[in-house]
Amino acid sequence: MSRSLFRILILVVLAVGVFLGWRAWQDWQRGYEPETVVAASLQGLQEQNILVPFTARYVAVVTSTQSRLGLSAKKTLIMPGTVRYELDLAKLKQSDLDWNAEAGTLTVTLPPLRLAGPEIDIDAISEFRDGAILLTLTDAEKTLDDANRRAAQGELIKQARATTPMRLAQSAARTAIEQSFAMPLRAAGIDAKVTARFAGDTAD
Repeated sequence: MSRSLFRILILVVLAVGVFLGWRAWQDWQRGYEPETVVAASLQGLQEQNILVPFTARYVAVVTSTQSRLGLSAKKTLIMPGTVRYELDLAKLKQSDLDWNAEAGTLTVTLPPLRLAGPEIDIDAISEFRDGAILLTLTDAEKTLDDANRRAAQGELIKQARATTPMRLAQSAARTAIEQSFAMPLRAAGIDAKVTARFAGDTAD
């Protein structure tokens, strides 16, 4: 083999190596594009299905009364219960993500929180009763128990929907989602600000 042909072969090999290296670098760069990282993060969240960013325990105190045959009866129920605040991640879509390449910001619009429960703490329930005669002679006790249970569950949900716990739950949900997108971006060397919001949130 002549020296010139050998040199040509060396150049060809080097050119192929440079080309393959350039392609590998391009593929590596493409894998760390913000849109790619965000899409992967979204898929991971969707696979989790449900996120529970916040739980809270409430206590309902309700009283029901019955009057029959000139007699009256009253029962008071004290019922604790736990409510979970859930975020349905399956409802989070690509269209809910707004990536601003120029500003380096990602805005995520979240589906509404939903309440799960209440899970009643049976062992912690307390009852107080008055009007033993009517309770003994009629079905008033069952009627009062049914009414109290319905009212207590409604009261627990009412407490859970109050402004303060809903604000705390939404704040916890925003923080969890922001971290879920920000951490992969940071790990990929992408400096981005992530903001999660609920539809209807007012701008700061």
